[in-house]
Amino acid sequence: MTQPLQIQYIPMMEYGDAWDKQKKLVKDIDEGQQQEHLLLLQHPPTYTIGSQRHPEHLLLGPEQLREQGISVFEIDRGGDITYHGPGQLVGYPLLWLDGSKGLDLHGYLRQLEQVIINYLSSFGVVGSRKPEFTGVWVGDRKITAIGVKFNKCRHRKGFVTSHGFAFNIKSGIEAEGFRGIIPCGIQQYGVTSLEDVTGQSMTVEQTARDIIPYFNEVFGYNGSIVINE
Repeated sequence: MTQPLQIQYIPMMEYGDAWDKQKKLVKDIDEGQQQEHLLLLQHPPTYTIGSQRHPEHLLLGPEQLREQGISVFEIDRGGDITYHGPGQLVGYPLLWLDGSKGLDLHGYLRQLEQVIINYLSSFGVVGSRKPEFTGVWVGDRKITAIGVKFNKCRHRKGFVTSHGFAFNIKSGIEAEGFRGIIPCGIQQYGVTSLEDVTGQSMTVEQTARDIIPYFNEVFGYNGSIVINE
């Protein structure tokens, strides 16, 4: 991967707008009109439900969702239901995978996990995987949910990735949104955050800046360019 990765940090973006932005970037990257991107952002309170959906894992009814101001989207990534909201860093890598790196879906998921694991290690925190579940864990609590889609290219070989990871940063995020669902359909384990596992005060914006070199290292980028719109 020789071209620098284009990175955009967006402090807050409605989920539907971010999904539309991903779709456009997937098309443009496929057509060679855009370089690969990494979108880093936050969403207002939102539940997203992936292709392995189970309606019973959403514990709130329509009236409760309206009262709490939580949007719901059924989307085309893998996985079940998860929560996005303020205090969580969401990353959407839009990468062209042409097969030259030998990276299939499972390998790509493991690399996304490795980015978070390596970043956590900089705080002396041990992030781990659970063989039966995608994502990153600290002990028995999930700190990062991952769900992706491989979009088959129409204009060249390979795939363009979309969707990505949701990394809990601020303490209290469990009470704010995760209690209204069975996250990823996993009943036996809870969630945690970067503030909880480090005991330090963190901001999503600073975490977004700090995680970029870890992403570049794992995915083999020589550098990146932060862009603003």
